[in-house]
Amino acid sequence: CIASLTTRFRPTGPFLDVGGGNGYVAKALVEAGLQCILVEPGEAGAIAARARGIDPVICASLGDAGFPDSSVAAAGMFDVLEHIQDEAAALREMHRVIAPGGRLFITVPAYPVLTSYEDEAAGHFRRYTGASLIASVAAAGFALVYSSYMFAPLPPAVFLVRTLPTWLGMRTAAATKDSATHHKLAGIAAQVVNRLLDAEFTRIDAGRAIPFGTSCICVAMRI
Repeated sequence: CIASLTTRFRPTGPFLDVGGGNGYVAKALVEAGLQCILVEPGEAGAIAARARGIDPVICASLGDAGFPDSSVAAAGMFDVLEHIQDEAAALREMHRVIAPGGRLFITVPAYPVLTSYEDEAAGHFRRYTGASLIASVAAAGFALVYSSYMFAPLPPAVFLVRTLPTWLGMRTAAATKDSATHHKLAGIAAQVVNRLLDAEFTRIDAGRAIPFGTSCICVAMRI
C-alpha cells in the first residue's frame, strides 16, 4: 500500500525514509523504482537495513544528518511520528528538507481510544485520528493531498486483545511485548481478514479513502 501510494505520487528525486528502522519499507520502495535514502538513528536498525541491501543508509537523526534546506523531493515517516515526543519539531524539520511542492508520506497508529500497554511497550507518545494527523501536518506548512485509514477489519480485535485487558489492569507493558506473537490471526479468520485487506488496498490504490481502521495514512505537499 505504501509503495503503491509513493508510486502514484512519484517524486522526481530522492526519497528519504526517515526513521526507517531495518529497511523493510525502504526495500519495498526501492523495488517500486524509487531512489531511497534511509535515515535511521539506531545503529542496529541501520546495520540491518544495510544488510537488507539498502544503500545509502545514514545512521543519524534527520536533524543531525546534514541535509540542506529544500534538498529532497519527498520523505516518509512510516510508524515513526508517534515515537517522537516533540511532534511539531519533527514535522518542521521534514518541512525544511523537502523542496517546495515535494511530498510528505506518513503512517501512524489510529484512535486514542485504542491505546493499550502495547503502545507503552512500543514507546508511543500518542495515537491519532485522521483529523488530528491532518491538523498536525497542516500546522507544519503542508497541504493535504490524500488521507485515509487502513486495516479496517482490525479495530475490534485490537480493542478486545489489547485495549480492554489494559483497561481491566490484566496486563503489563512487558507482558504485552513478550506475548505479542500469540495474538496473530490464523486459519479461516486470517483468510477472511486477508481478503478484506486486499479489497481495502485496491480501494486505496484507486485513490479512495477508508473511513476507519487501526492506522492513518497521509500524503501532503510542502508549501
